[in-house]
Amino acid sequence: MRAPVLQDRLPHVPWLDPATARLPGMRPCGAEDWLRMDEAYAGQMAERDWLIATRQPLVHALLPEGRAAAAELLDAALELLARRAGFAVGAASVTRPDGVVVPVDRAFPLITLGRLVQQDLCLMQKQGEESVLTGAILCFPASWTLAQKIGKPMTGIHAPVAHYDEALARRVQRLFDMVRVGQPMERFNALVYDDPTLHQPRLENARRPRPVARTYLRSERQVVLRLPVTQAVVFSIHTIIVPMTALDPEALSAMDAAGI
Repeated sequence: MRAPVLQDRLPHVPWLDPATARLPGMRPCGAEDWLRMDEAYAGQMAERDWLIATRQPLVHALLPEGRAAAAELLDAALELLARRAGFAVGAASVTRPDGVVVPVDRAFPLITLGRLVQQDLCLMQKQGEESVLTGAILCFPASWTLAQKIGKPMTGIHAPVAHYDEALARRVQRLFDMVRVGQPMERFNALVYDDPTLHQPRLENARRPRPVARTYLRSERQVVLRLPVTQAVVFSIHTIIVPMTALDPEALSAMDAAGI
């Protein structure tokens, strides 16, 4: 069994913040804050490297119509990482803060990104009335499978989710439509798990087993941003897993009322 990769703390407790407690719970964040690095960077990147090397068909997909957006996203990320401490960004490779050298492969921009940042990255592009998933690097899915979702619109992606009805789908699409270049939005979720494994894909209609013990809290910081050239929307997912013992008493006592 692979050793779990955990964060030391939960950086944001979504169910205690009125701005993030109710769906869809979006709020503005800083223009460059869509990429974050935390104390689990080295461990999560080692896991991502292993998944990309051994499970690539499960964690990567890119449709032809998403290629220009993927290339633009890679350029945007490299420009940002060049200003971040610990990264040495060159034309042909990037040295990560953990010392690993990652080749910049422009033929596979999302795979390159998947080896540089902790966030999973999904490309959403408007086709008709809905945004469609045209590409993704998804190493740490929480109960969904990329191969089943690629090429689908928002309603198709969320089809098995009970609370994701047509009204919520319209609200989410409006939020996507309103996102402006340089003005990303963030939201957070939270689920209790008894298994800290980061890579947890599941097929549609395969329910996540109820946790035997309330051992870990898994939270995703999800950021929505718009690329200026292709106008694609990027949905980034930063996965945080902490032991329940890392939560403070106020957060623990409010979980039941929040339905977590």
